[in-house]
Amino acid sequence: MRKQARFLAALSAATSLIVLAGCGPSGGGDKGATKGGAAGGDDRIAHDAAQRTFVPPGQLDDYYLFYSGGHSGQVYLAGIPSMRHIATIPVFTPYPGTGYGYDEESKKMLGGYTWGDVHHPSLSKTNGDYDGRWLFVNDNANNRAARIDLRDMKTHQIIKIPNVSGNHGSAFVTNNTEYILSASRFSAPLAGGFAPVSQYKTAYHGIVAGVKIDPKTGNMSNGFQIKMPPLDFDLGSTGKGPSEGWAFWTSYNSERATGRLEVTASKNPKDYVVACNWKAAEAAVKAGKADMVGGVPVIDPAKVPGIVYLLPTPSSPHGVDVTPDGKYMAASGKLAPVVTIFDFAKLQAAIDKKDFTGDEDGVPVVKFESVKTAEVPVGMGPLHTEYDDQGNAYTSLFLESAVAKWKVGTWEVLDKIPVAYNVGHIAAAGGNTSHPYGKYLVSLNKLSKGRHITTGPSQPESSQLIDITGNKMTMLYETFTEPEPHYAQIIKTDAIKPIEVYPKDENKNPNAIWNPNDATITRNGKDVTIKMFTIRTFFAPTEIAVNKGDRVTIHVTNAEQTRDEIHGLGISEYNLNVVIDPGETKTVSFVADKPGVFPFYCTNFCSALHQEMQGYLTVKP
Repeated sequence: MRKQARFLAALSAATSLIVLAGCGPSGGGDKGATKGGAAGGDDRIAHDAAQRTFVPPGQLDDYYLFYSGGHSGQVYLAGIPSMRHIATIPVFTPYPGTGYGYDEESKKMLGGYTWGDVHHPSLSKTNGDYDGRWLFVNDNANNRAARIDLRDMKTHQIIKIPNVSGNHGSAFVTNNTEYILSASRFSAPLAGGFAPVSQYKTAYHGIVAGVKIDPKTGNMSNGFQIKMPPLDFDLGSTGKGPSEGWAFWTSYNSERATGRLEVTASKNPKDYVVACNWKAAEAAVKAGKADMVGGVPVIDPAKVPGIVYLLPTPSSPHGVDVTPDGKYMAASGKLAPVVTIFDFAKLQAAIDKKDFTGDEDGVPVVKFESVKTAEVPVGMGPLHTEYDDQGNAYTSLFLESAVAKWKVGTWEVLDKIPVAYNVGHIAAAGGNTSHPYGKYLVSLNKLSKGRHITTGPSQPESSQLIDITGNKMTMLYETFTEPEPHYAQIIKTDAIKPIEVYPKDENKNPNAIWNPNDATITRNGKDVTIKMFTIRTFFAPTEIAVNKGDRVTIHVTNAEQTRDEIHGLGISEYNLNVVIDPGETKTVSFVADKPGVFPFYCTNFCSALHQEMQGYLTVKP
């Protein structure tokens, strides 16, 4: 119980710090709750911060900030330094604003689910750096992963990951986007099996996995999986340089406990970091050394040694983050006031010498003293570390509501800045790549504590923009985000080249039409199919006549080739809205089960005669 006592003591101290922060200088306290002005802080500092974040009308931000929407199921896009919300990218949840989840293509991707839990967006990489092609995200709730194509900023694929229960340790991209890494938060019987919770220690298993990525298309498929002890797996990171080909996850609950984990899983002084040689796992699958479980090749480390190892790590670690040069792994124990530094070269030497203290279900446990290089005294509740371009690291401190800056190599703590409040993840610009950009860091805080005009009982989360260019970190801006940001990644705007219309010659949909004279209504028994044309400012056809009980399918093409000329097709009282971008064709299908006359209209403003863009669906009884 010593671990729990340390946690309660740290929590009490952190609460005191938060109260004190409310009386302290601008940047960490509740002074943002005052009305108007510079929040009671130094006017000169506030004026300087405003200048550094102001993006005049018509000018553009320097960076994209992609942040997760948590239980909203979406990904949000903001600009830096303005921190303005720019777009919502729907992923796991229907979104009427763009018609996502209403057309047949996106409904099929959603697979009947109406929500997901997005935690960790992860950009595709080439040679360890963001390449601007794709963004991958996980669904912690329903064990899925999704791919957003950054060419059009839309979700193009969602897959299920068998055997993974709670896809939380995901989606972390390898250096050349060979895999996204995934791990189960909850251990469970594999392949949908059943065993009572009383058999947790022996009949339940965790999984760490690699989801394979096609290098040309980005298409995801289930690659390898590794059966693990019944631990709870958390955040991951991928190797670089000397550690290329390796992956790392944190885990907790080395007690293999159930019930109130805050008590039952807080007894052991150390939990584990998982070190996985994913290239060896890939080779083992190719050599036929895996068993098919739930339709996926699963490696049993007790039968196939040399693939995965456990590194003892203090006190319920949350994040493990590889330095840009790939030499070190920084593990953050939530209930310890330090970041533990592991040396990859020492890990290799320990493996070669078999310097183990035992095993967990066939997974060797590496001797802690053989791989530990340092313990950085960052403060209370370290969670997650990212890096800049000057050899510095930044660690979020949940209990302390602060971000600590420290030096890689000397392990010296250089600075600390308070945030408001209870920071989870942080995102430095390019902060988990081989060549970080530096300059900015965003603190993704779990609470906002009334630092905004009142919103009733439901409060937004707070995200704060921090300048990291100087010796001392400087708070620049605070914004309030959609629920619930967990993690984010920051990429330069010139690294992404989005299209603004779908070129007509790329639309290979056989139901696309480009002339109103080609609009058709055809009937085959009770199936009615419409090929619809739309352009400013009319639909063709403008009248669709069907009978009650008919199955109606509408293929609608937006024939525009001009930026911003988006059209929508909303049908009154039929709960349908499909949004079609310029050059795009979408399909919506429904049963005409309500007789009567139902207007349809364009739901996206498109021109001066937008109101006139309408027609009628008539359903004969």
